[in-house]
Amino acid sequence: MADTNRRNTYKQDEVLEEPFNIKHLLRAWVYIRKYSSKMILALILSAIGGIAALFSPKITRIALDEVVPAGDRTRLLRLVLILLGVYMISIIFTTIRSRIMVKVSQSIIFDIRKDLFAHLQKLPFTYYDDRPHGKILIRVVNYVNSVSDMLSNGLINVVLEIINIVFIVVFMFTTDVKLATVVMIGIPFLAVFMMWVKNKQRRAWQMVSNKNSNLNAYLQENIVGARITQIFAREDENAEIFAGLSDNCRKTWMNALVYTNLVWPGIDTISVLVRAAIFVVGVLLFSQGQETLGTIVAISSYASRFWQPIMNLGNIFNNFINNIAYLERIFETLDEPVDVDDCPGATELPEIKGEVEFKNVTFSYEEGKEVLHNVSFKVNPGESVALVGPTGAGKSTIVSLISRFYNLDSGTITIDGQDISKVTLHSLRSQMGIMLQDSFIFSGTIEDNIRYGKLDATAEEIVKASKVVCADSFIQNMSGGYNTEVKERGSLLSQGQKQLISFARTLLSDPAILVLDEATSSIDVQTERALQKGLDAMLKGRTSFIIAHRLSTIKNCDRIMYIDGGGIAEVGTHDELMSKKGAYYKLYCSQLDEIA
Repeated sequence: MADTNRRNTYKQDEVLEEPFNIKHLLRAWVYIRKYSSKMILALILSAIGGIAALFSPKITRIALDEVVPAGDRTRLLRLVLILLGVYMISIIFTTIRSRIMVKVSQSIIFDIRKDLFAHLQKLPFTYYDDRPHGKILIRVVNYVNSVSDMLSNGLINVVLEIINIVFIVVFMFTTDVKLATVVMIGIPFLAVFMMWVKNKQRRAWQMVSNKNSNLNAYLQENIVGARITQIFAREDENAEIFAGLSDNCRKTWMNALVYTNLVWPGIDTISVLVRAAIFVVGVLLFSQGQETLGTIVAISSYASRFWQPIMNLGNIFNNFINNIAYLERIFETLDEPVDVDDCPGATELPEIKGEVEFKNVTFSYEEGKEVLHNVSFKVNPGESVALVGPTGAGKSTIVSLISRFYNLDSGTITIDGQDISKVTLHSLRSQMGIMLQDSFIFSGTIEDNIRYGKLDATAEEIVKASKVVCADSFIQNMSGGYNTEVKERGSLLSQGQKQLISFARTLLSDPAILVLDEATSSIDVQTERALQKGLDAMLKGRTSFIIAHRLSTIKNCDRIMYIDGGGIAEVGTHDELMSKKGAYYKLYCSQLDEIA
């Protein structure tokens, strides 16, 4: 049953918005307008080159109807040179335009990706808890790459091809009205065809977007969890799930291609029929002496050119339809609400002394399911407080609320008398040090990871902090010492070593309020005893909140709070709580029995 649910998690498609909302294109103007002057220049260059090329059929008509029959070689040579010049102008201007648009396209990619990343940094933890990370990753990388050309070259080409069509029509009608009219008869048939295929294409490519997102999410998870897969011999089952997701991608892609591949054959068929009609009508008029051979050839050439920009518009339309789904997903991500942010008029929190107070705090992750109810307590500056209790009682929630990772349902939390909901997040969190059970290590050197807590720290400060938390000895024994590359997620380090590096990182930041959430869970007892002096140094003079599974490590805290039932069930020192023989006493004795 659990495996079935897991399979279904990666088969769930994101909701498709229908019909397409024009607001997405209007919002894209934010990224386009910065480069509008360059895009206009590229458009002008392309238009000049395209218009210059339109003179070639007229030159051909003059050559066939006037110059060749007259045997005027000098004039014929002049026309050939003019024709060559026209093509050179077209090639040169088109090349310059291409170089301009490559720079514009890459700049748009940079701008969108920068905004996406900045927004993702502000989104609440719940956003990352609710969706696979692979689905987030594909939006920042793949989708942005896909839409950039549409927002740059795509828009310019739409305008350019429309200009080409207008000028071709003008050149056709100035050459011959009757045959030009024959060309225009194909437009209503084209309009009906394009309207039919439009909606089917968009839905098909949105489905491709969804299936690729599902595949990417599952692939990312399995790369990260490769060790667990092999430990439980899940290779065959995972391969089966991946094959199913990959097959879904293949099927939706092939279905989308059916509609995509209908566009150019449809336009090409209409074009061929129209050109055939030109020759039929042209020959009839030629036999009656109403048309010349040069005019028929010129109009045929213009007809070919007339349908070329229409075919180009069809291809652009294909690309447009394919990428609209990606644009929707990008703006959908940018529209994700930042639930926890600076309120209007938020002030900077002054240097923290360390007084923390909860006043009737109520909080729930899901509506109607309270984790904390009407919790109140006060911690004095420099006081160490341990939070203990059963799993899920709300211990980690309390320390997360102090850092304002979530908004309260009701009540207030103050630091030094200031409501933390009314100060800037940066001024609050920059003065706090938080050590989690899962110590995250970034790609780079050990020194880089420790310096993450204080970017301007010197090498001497890094070594000093490492020695305090007993990390220096194992770091020095590594091949490159502090310059050892630890790869993604610290793959070369044990879990205990990761936690010691995180301790050094936290100590280096010199926080006024310190939070240790199961921070020594992966460290062996012997190392923890050696680390105790370092911990004492870290806690000295700082307000600290400690969550620890091993109760022996928090006996010396100034106060111990037993959290249960949505609030504080017991509070006191270790000796006071042991004398009460309540919930803490039972928990402590149960651990002694386990050790025994």
